[in-house]
Amino acid sequence: MRIMGLDYGSRTVGVAISDELLLTAQAREIIRRKEENKLRRTLARIEELILEYGVEKIVLGLPLNMDQSDSERSKLSLEFKDKIERRTGIPVIMWDERLTTVEADEIMDEVGIRGKDRKEYVDMIAAQIILQDYLDNSKEK
Repeated sequence: MRIMGLDYGSRTVGVAISDELLLTAQAREIIRRKEENKLRRTLARIEELILEYGVEKIVLGLPLNMDQSDSERSKLSLEFKDKIERRTGIPVIMWDERLTTVEADEIMDEVGIRGKDRKEYVDMIAAQIILQDYLDNSKEK
C-alpha cells in the first residue's frame, strides 16, 4: 500500500508518494495548469500516478488560518477533494498544512535552492511535508 500526498495550489499541485512501509514520503512532481479551474488534466495525471504507484489513499493539505478557522483556499481544497474522490474512488483525507510552505522554504535554504528555482520546488516539498506529517502522526502502521 502507498499513500499520495498533495499540496493543492491555484496553478499547481505538488505530489509526494509514500514508501510501501508507510515510513517516508518522497517528493515526486509538480502538476501545473494554466488556469485554476482547469482541472481535467490535473485529475488525469493524479489518476496515472495512482495506478503507477498503487496508491490506496490520498492526503490533501487543508490550508487553515493560524487560528484553525477555514481560509479562502480551504473551500477550494475541499471541492478538489470531492473531485478526486468522485473521479478515482479513492478516499482523500484532509490534513492541516499550516506552516508547510515556511518549512519548505527552510529546507530549500538548507540545500541551497535559490532564486526562481524555489518556485519550481516549493509545492512538491510542501506535499512531501504534508504526507510525512500524516505518516508520522496517523495510526496507519
